[in-house]
This record gives sequence, C-alpha cells and structure tokens, in this order.
Amino acid sequence: MEVETKSEPQKFALPVDSEHKATEFRLFSLAKPHMRAFHLSWVSFFACFVSSFAAPPLLPIIRDNLNLTASDIGNAGIASVSGAVFARIAMGTACDLFGPRLASASLIFLTAPAVYFTSIADSPISFLLVRFFTGFSLATFVSTQFWMSSMFSPPVVGGANGVAAGWGNLGGGATQLIMPLVFSLIRDIGAAKFTAWRIAFFIPALFQMGSAYAILIFGKDMPDGNFHRLKKSGDKPKDQFSRVFYHGVTNYRGWILALTYGYCFGVELTVDNIIAEYFYDRFNLKLHTAGIIAASFGLANLVSRPAGGIFSDAMARRFGMRGRLWALWVVQTLGGVFCVVLGQIGSLGASVAVMLLFSFFVQAACGLTFGVVPFVSRRSLGVISGMTGGGGNVGAVLTQLIFFRGSKYSKETGITLMGIMIICCTIPMAFIYFPQWGGMFFGPSSTKSFTEEDYYMSEWSEKEKEKGFHQASLRFAENSRSERGGKVVSETMPDETLPAHV
Repeated sequence: MEVETKSEPQKFALPVDSEHKATEFRLFSLAKPHMRAFHLSWVSFFACFVSSFAAPPLLPIIRDNLNLTASDIGNAGIASVSGAVFARIAMGTACDLFGPRLASASLIFLTAPAVYFTSIADSPISFLLVRFFTGFSLATFVSTQFWMSSMFSPPVVGGANGVAAGWGNLGGGATQLIMPLVFSLIRDIGAAKFTAWRIAFFIPALFQMGSAYAILIFGKDMPDGNFHRLKKSGDKPKDQFSRVFYHGVTNYRGWILALTYGYCFGVELTVDNIIAEYFYDRFNLKLHTAGIIAASFGLANLVSRPAGGIFSDAMARRFGMRGRLWALWVVQTLGGVFCVVLGQIGSLGASVAVMLLFSFFVQAACGLTFGVVPFVSRRSLGVISGMTGGGGNVGAVLTQLIFFRGSKYSKETGITLMGIMIICCTIPMAFIYFPQWGGMFFGPSSTKSFTEEDYYMSEWSEKEKEKGFHQASLRFAENSRSERGGKVVSETMPDETLPAHV
C-alpha cells in the first residue's frame, strides 16, 4: 500500500526539518502555515478562557441577583472546570483522527450558545449549568498543544507550546479586567446593574465565535495541509481509533503527567475562580480593585508559561530529556512553596507580591509540562495531550471540592493546603523514565542500546510497518535525537530507513 506520494517540494517561510516542522519560532511573524497556526491557536484559546471565567469577576453582582450561597458559588466554580475533564480526552482523540483545525472550531461553536445563555440565567441551577457547558471550551487547550506539536520541531516545541498556551491562558486574567469594565460601561449608559451584567456576556460570546471562523478560514492542520486532503491523497494513513487510544492510555508517563499537571494548571484554574472574591472579601476592596489584583495572576501568563516552555528547551539542549524533567520538578515544587506562604500572609501588599511569585512558578510549570508531553508518544500525541490536559481539570475539580466548597475551610487555609498538595503531587515526576534518554535519577538503559527509533516504533505492529504507516514516527525519532542533550551525536539515519514508497 502506498502511504506517501511524490509531490512538488513545498517552500516554507521558516526553516523546517524532515517532517516540515519549523525549526525556528518567530514570535511576531505571520508566516503560514506555522506561525499562522500559532496565532490562531492562542487567540482562540484566549477567547475560550475569557468566556469560561467571565463570571468570577462579576460574582459580587451575580450572587446578589440570583441569591447565590457560598455553596452555590463553589459548585458553579467546580462545574466550570469539570466538564472539560472528559472533553479534553475526547479532544485529544479528535485531533489524532480529524486534525486540530476541525476539532477546535467545532467545540468553540458548540459551546458558544452556553455563553449567550448566561445572560438569561435566573437561578443557582441555571447558573451552574451555563458555567458547566461553557467550561467545555477549555478543551481547546488540547488542540492548541497538538497543533503546536504538529507545526514545530523538537528543539523549539517547548517554547511554541508554552507561548501558545500561556498567551491563551492570559484570557483568565484579561477577563478579570474586561468584564468589570464592560459591566461598568453598560451600567453607565443607563442599564440597571442586574441587567448590565447579563448584557456583558454577549461580548465574550461574540469573540469566541469569531475565533472559530478564523480557524476554519485561515488555519491548516499540518505543514503539508489539512488532515482530510492528506488522507485522501495517501500522504497520511488513516489510523485506527482503538490503536491510537490504546497506545495512549497504556503509556504510564501520560498518567504521571496528568497527575502533576493537575497541580499546576489545575491550581491555576482554581485560583482564577476564587482569587477576585478572596481579595474582595478578605481585604474589603472595591470590585474593580479586586479585579485588577486578580487579573495580575492570570496576566502573568504573558511571560510565565512561555518562560517555562523556553526554559524546558534550554535545559534539553544542555541536559536532554533529563534536564526537562528536573526543571519541571524544581519549578513546580517552588510554586507549591509560594502557595503555602500566600495562605499564611495577612497583609494586602505582601499577599499581592507572593501571589505574583506563586503565579509565575505554577504557570511556568505548565509550560515545562508541555515541553515533555510531545515526546511521550508520537502515534498517540493527541490522547496523551488530552490525558494531561484532562488531569489539569481533574486537579481543579478535586481542589475546589476539598478546599473551596462551602465553609469547611477559610480561603486562606484552603490556599495553604493547596500548596501542600502541589508539593506532594509533584514527587511522582521522579518515576518518569525514557529508556533512550533516562529519567531524573538514572541515565539511559545500559542493558541494551535503546534508540529513539526503538521507542517510537514500539507503537506500531509489524503488519502496520509493512504498510509504511510508521514513517512519520521514524522521522520524528530522528528529529528527537536532540533530547540526548549535550551528548547528542551528529550522525544521520541511513537513507534506506526513510523510503518514499513502501
């Protein structure tokens, strides 16, 4: 069976590797398809974050209008992040089978009505439901990371993933500024405050839908084209859902990353839900002032998560995959320490300062996590990304259920205990081991010469290899030799290992 057809060589604006993935990341370029995909992905994810967390900065108004109790608010916050748990796993599989372009645009369109319906919520139950269904849109994070991993080469993929997700996560901070401002403008025009907050939700809904149209019109799944065309031409074999899913869920590294991500990104989601109300109530601040402070937590993503991804790539160039793992453990543990300290401080100025340090480290850990994820599996990249992303939402749900639902703990006590959870749940990082590269405490396998090809070819059966389905994994294995770090050798794979036809 012919799985690759000869085609005219494509010219790209950026230098590329053998998979046509960009080997450079030019942040302010709009070069297609690589940088155009980058900008489309982060803007659409940003829009979904704005929608999903549009309610928290207006909660002091909404709770009075809908007579929400502390438990109602806590349940709605949990609902806003719980829906995306399974949505992220499903999104990963959808990306593997249909491509990130269709997968992300479809989800954005499907969740936009929930944002509109927030304006007609009239009870605690209806408020919980619209937050639940709006939260599904956060699964676009998975398509964002899948898209970047499909467009950028291993030496720069950590930075690309970090910047795309970090700038998307900015929506969680930006909405803390945007929604109070929009609310104030609408109220000043003449609307009653209980009407103004409802009208304000049309702004994130329209923004979200616009980003989906942009993806469909301007986006491309992979450097060589969209999934549908590549499958139709034979340039990309049609994979089996069962095999893709199997190789994803049976890779233990994905489960460990899901756990640790639950206590970096999951913590970030939790803080997005509670931080404005925390400062508003504890320090008796005005709504706008509390919103500005809360926004600073999310806006730190402008530099923090990208810094994590870039740091991951830098550590890999010097120390290989082992450097990526050590950097992730150290940064996330420090994030936990600052979280514990935040819960113990009683002054406004010190709380803001420690919160900024906490935000930087916990968000940088998110970027570091997705410096590792692209190397766990080539065949099941979407599933691994979905598992990891879903783990983030599970962490957010559990944290809010345990520490911030009802009145069992004060918010400052909950924050302290959350920091302890971060430190404890980061420890399993020590168990991640790649036989070709090693882990935190042990080097590569010494019992046999285990190569990148051995690792990624293990996901394909002999029958599939005979049909040539494995060739994309072969090219990825060659390009991922950079994960050996400073010891990487300069030899190239023999030409016969990458035939044009099988």
